[in-house]
Amino acid sequence: MSIASLSVSSLCVNVALLAGWIYLSWLSVPVFLFMLGLMFLGTFSHQLLAVKGRYAFKLRREAQDSLFQHFRTTIEGIKELNLHKERRMVFLEHLQVAAAASQHYRVAGMTKFAVAASWGLLMFFIPIGLLLFVLPQLTTISVPILSGYVLTIIFTIAPIRAVLNTLPEFSLANIALEKVDSLGLSLVTQTTEPNLTTTIGSAPGWRCLESERITHAYWGERSESSFILEPIVLTFHPGELVFLIGGNGSGKSTLVKLITGLYIPETGVIRLDGKPITDENQEWYCQQFAVVFSDFYLFERLLGLGNPELDTQTQEYLVKLHLDHKVQVRDGTLSTTALSQGQRKRLALLTAYLEDRLIYVFDEWASDQDPVFKEIFYTQLLPELRNKSKTVLVISHDDRYFHKADRIMKLNYGNVEYDKRLHS
Repeated sequence: MSIASLSVSSLCVNVALLAGWIYLSWLSVPVFLFMLGLMFLGTFSHQLLAVKGRYAFKLRREAQDSLFQHFRTTIEGIKELNLHKERRMVFLEHLQVAAAASQHYRVAGMTKFAVAASWGLLMFFIPIGLLLFVLPQLTTISVPILSGYVLTIIFTIAPIRAVLNTLPEFSLANIALEKVDSLGLSLVTQTTEPNLTTTIGSAPGWRCLESERITHAYWGERSESSFILEPIVLTFHPGELVFLIGGNGSGKSTLVKLITGLYIPETGVIRLDGKPITDENQEWYCQQFAVVFSDFYLFERLLGLGNPELDTQTQEYLVKLHLDHKVQVRDGTLSTTALSQGQRKRLALLTAYLEDRLIYVFDEWASDQDPVFKEIFYTQLLPELRNKSKTVLVISHDDRYFHKADRIMKLNYGNVEYDKRLHS
């Protein structure tokens, strides 16, 4: 996309130069219409060839994604590859196949665009030949008009060639934008909310978050067919500590993504203080949650946190999370994230603390913690958040600490088996 953006200015200049064709209509309207027909014929035939080039570029992008995934596997799975020779050899074969496919489709796409560009230029030399040798035999045409047409066409060949040469770049940019769109991201965030940075936490009195018979279909572990997260009715209040339990594939993570607004319910509605969550306020709604997923991503910079005392507050949390001896913070940047998985999860928890949202969600956060810090998490950190009137939803398998929850909800293959309150 960056290469294509640099070509926009030169493209505009070359398109402007093509305005010289207006001069041809002034010389002779019949001849101009004849040339216009040839031009449309050439453009149509050029597009037939360019379509194949764009399709090759699209396949190349898919192959490139696969190649990048192999590169990531090389970095993150180097230990496993070094410890298993057969796995390493098969992986390298797959890597070579992905690299060869990416190269093949790129060469194929560029070749097709080169053929299309050459054919496009040829379609301008053919009219010159027709003007010089055929048209005078069919009709009377003066030498000034004939020379004017020939010279104008020759003059516009250079800008036409430049335009044709930029088409592959714009095709690649278009494919890249389609890839971005497929991720559900927007390069420019648009919202109808008047002030997105103001959360409902700044106004006292929010009472409940309700889900009214929300459903979602997804692929389960028990069969090759999809199953439905059955109509679910739930209510959450401020200052609640809720444990969400259930077996693998029961739908816990899916339910959490529905509640946090990452998934859109196929049926049903989510309401916050009676206000239904729709496309218009979806972005605003998502800002009410601080979430640490099991497959979390850790940013080295504390992005989007405008606290003037960010470093001081972060350092206090680092001490609290027993990370101050390994990680330092300066100007909102962590000194390192190259830690064990359990320690990285503590840094993710630190980021969630700094976000200071209304509702906290932890997806099996304690699974990578040692027994000492697991005890701290369940007996100190979670109750502290609840005491700050935060709603805390914890996906957990640690039945030893279930008594610490105010409520326990169990999912069983897409259904709420029970929703039991332990403490009032």
